[in-house]
Amino acid sequence: MQSNKLRNHIPIAAPARRSAADGSESDLRVSLGFEPRWFYERCDVDFSEKWHKDPHYRHRTLVEMKDLLTEKFPSTDYWDEEEYKDGLWTISGCYGAYVIPKAFGFDLKYEPDRWPDLAKENEKLSLEEMREVTVEDFLATPLMDDIFEQMEVIEKEGGKIPGYLNWQGVLNNAFHLRGEKIFTDFYTNGEAAHHLLSVIAEAMIALAQQVQERQRESGFYVDHFVVSNCTVNMISPETYKEFIYPYDKKIGGEFERFGVHTCNWDVTPYLDELRELPQVGYLDMGMNSDMVQAKAKFPRARRAVLYSPEKLDQAPLEKIEEDMGKIYEDLGPCDLVMADIKSDTPDERVRELLRICRELRR
Repeated sequence: MQSNKLRNHIPIAAPARRSAADGSESDLRVSLGFEPRWFYERCDVDFSEKWHKDPHYRHRTLVEMKDLLTEKFPSTDYWDEEEYKDGLWTISGCYGAYVIPKAFGFDLKYEPDRWPDLAKENEKLSLEEMREVTVEDFLATPLMDDIFEQMEVIEKEGGKIPGYLNWQGVLNNAFHLRGEKIFTDFYTNGEAAHHLLSVIAEAMIALAQQVQERQRESGFYVDHFVVSNCTVNMISPETYKEFIYPYDKKIGGEFERFGVHTCNWDVTPYLDELRELPQVGYLDMGMNSDMVQAKAKFPRARRAVLYSPEKLDQAPLEKIEEDMGKIYEDLGPCDLVMADIKSDTPDERVRELLRICRELRR
């Protein structure tokens, strides 16, 4: 029987994504990622618009960045995994976390040393616009022409089209498009909120399936989706069940593998609702979560903990050792998601983290 598990995957210089687990994962697998400034200062990589639109430039910088990572952290084989062998010609990281807002027509602001952000000039959807939005507003977009043109180049140069775009989740995307008003809409404009969330879900499914089908045609197999519920702690479990769960469930039923990203938050209050989603093969959480309960309720999922980059940088080594021991004991086998490592965090501190996890696995 094929496993439906997913593991955390942080493409080089891109926000965290997930990839299919293959059974080779260790009981405490470290998934390392660094903020763009880390590479900007060491490799002089410019993460402005050309990095997101020019696959040749992106490939050239990824080769440099991978070489540096393997030099700095020789004890880890993370960058030898299959997705990194194929992943230097890639769509991973394109447009950061804002693929869906950009497909809708929102402008992005680019910086040379960080991921793109939504431009402040974008006007959030009014209530009337929220009621009238359609799936076609997302599908008929120049963005997808650009993505498919890039994929043609990547296939020609690399033979396959690897990588993972960041589709986010329905609540995250609704927040990007509607702003903070979406949270009061749940109580005052419930019907309009459901309409917007439904349209976003349909658009996410359609766009992801188009891209993944093209990737499979090239020989890179991908058929999964992980909803990013980074804003879930801003709503109650009851509100999640009423407004977000139906669309997470719908998305989960459209893909071969499915998972839930809850960011570095306390997932505990939402565990019962999340457990009702179809075939959850991945679930991550923050350190404040009841990890013992999460493991008991999701025994067949690949579980993961997001560790704070500030804590890695500033906490005493003894505290980091204590935290790793608790993660391993309470949640293992699992992934440690060590993303967004700060540019001024000493390399030796990262190597110490890897050593601690290696010794725990022994």
